[in-house]
Amino acid sequence: MNRKQPGRIGIMGGTFDPIHYGHLLIAQSALEEFDLDQVIFLPTGRSPHKPANQVTEPDIRCAMVRIAIQNNPAFSISTLEADNSEINYTYLTLQKLTRIYHNTHLYFIMGEDSLDDFPMWKQPADICRIASLLVAVRDDSTEGIVKKISHTKEIYSADMHLLHAPVFSVSSRDIRERIRNQKNVRYMIQEEVEDFIRKHSLYME
Repeated sequence: MNRKQPGRIGIMGGTFDPIHYGHLLIAQSALEEFDLDQVIFLPTGRSPHKPANQVTEPDIRCAMVRIAIQNNPAFSISTLEADNSEINYTYLTLQKLTRIYHNTHLYFIMGEDSLDDFPMWKQPADICRIASLLVAVRDDSTEGIVKKISHTKEIYSADMHLLHAPVFSVSSRDIRERIRNQKNVRYMIQEEVEDFIRKHSLYME
């Protein structure tokens, strides 16, 4: 990237299979609530949590992300994980990003479901040491997630915060299933992303 290196960067990891409005709402909310300079979307390559044959090829998913974020100058994409044929671990990716973006503070954005699994991630303490963590809620009730955040902060001495984003309950799995069943996905994903999916006959089987 040729732009001036910012001081506060959000990292939005995910499979993005496909990227949908929920992802974009969370990223924009993080940008505004935590005064970030930019949010970098980080599509997974090989994930330790998902079999490779259950995930669309990384280059296809990256293409959909590029389409989805093209009109927001505060959004960008990193293919660090997508270009890596080995299994990707978040703590190693964050270490690489700190070497790329000097003198910056990283904010790693995750969902409540990821927080549930966080103790089983590789080197969770290192993740907390490298970046602040922003946890987006799945519904209107925050009591449970606040307790989880408090517990995680205590265990890992984490700088962890609740991220307030508009509720968008549709998942990528829902979208794939609707497309497979030839149902409408309007208002769930951007029209340009849907056109790309139709053009490449994705999620039909």
